[in-house]
Amino acid sequence: QVQLVESGGGLVQPGGSLRLSCAGSGIILSSYPVGWYRQAPGKQREFVALINSGDITNYADSVKGRFTISRDNNKNAVYLQMNNLKPEDTAVYYCKGLASRFSWGQGTQVTVSS
Repeated sequence: QVQLVESGGGLVQPGGSLRLSCAGSGIILSSYPVGWYRQAPGKQREFVALINSGDITNYADSVKGRFTISRDNNKNAVYLQMNNLKPEDTAVYYCKGLASRFSWGQGTQVTVSS
């Protein structure tokens, strides 16, 4: 099983921005679709964004126009740029490759609050 490592979370005010990073070790991330997901307290984990191996992207309606998923193949990483953050974006954010060999990592906490 492969776990990716998420980083970049933190506390931000409403309207602010954060960039999350997802790093792979021992695996070439560009060969796989990679998704970002989030889980808010008391709620189920939900889909946020996806980038496939051809760099086609897909987003949940709740983040369209505010979040951008991207890859840097030289760094073997996937990013989630989050702009105009809202309190309802508060959650633990996870990245995961879309293949059976991937398992969930530890996630990174994003808190949007004034």
